[in-house]
Amino acid sequence: MTTSVQEDAKDIDATQVLLNNMGGTSGMIYTAIPVVAFVIGNALAALPAAIGVAVVVALVLTAFRVKRGEPIAQASGGLVGVIAAGGVAAWTGSAGGYFLIGIWTSLVCALAVFVSLLVRRPLTGLLWNVLHRNKYDWRADPSVLRAHDLATLAFTVLFAARYIVQDWLYDADATGWLAFAKIAMGTPMFALAVLVTVWAFRRSNKQFVS
Repeated sequence: MTTSVQEDAKDIDATQVLLNNMGGTSGMIYTAIPVVAFVIGNALAALPAAIGVAVVVALVLTAFRVKRGEPIAQASGGLVGVIAAGGVAAWTGSAGGYFLIGIWTSLVCALAVFVSLLVRRPLTGLLWNVLHRNKYDWRADPSVLRAHDLATLAFTVLFAARYIVQDWLYDADATGWLAFAKIAMGTPMFALAVLVTVWAFRRSNKQFVS
């Protein structure tokens, strides 16, 4: 019974580290709020006003997160992203430009994660081993390697789907649907990929840690 509890605690700790390294669930929610503000502002006013509304909302959220005790560097990450996205929108003169950084980031991430599969070093397995101080030869175990192949493939599909769908909506100049896709393909899809990763982590712990 004690061993089972300890393994569950290790799984929870590893999952939390994974979430934190990838922005965290709350961070994704905070990121979605300025997007909604931008789309509403763009529908009711001109593009410059929409950018201003998104930046103001991001500033308020940053102050709220700092007040809650989050480190300034972490809390201000969303604000930097909103300012950068707003800058691209202003530069392109298009509301869709607000989403370009996220679209191209998804493509880069999809390629990077897929390459880790091609070279037989799936990213989730590398992360699991880092969390265990790189002391296990996890790639030598076919079942563990296969589990991390599947977990890493889940993230490849996630990032690739984000790029394909959002790039298509950008080309169609469907800003409202683009915002919806960005939010819908954010936390919900990320949670599914994390569930597969938790399963891979548990498989790895069962083979090497327990």
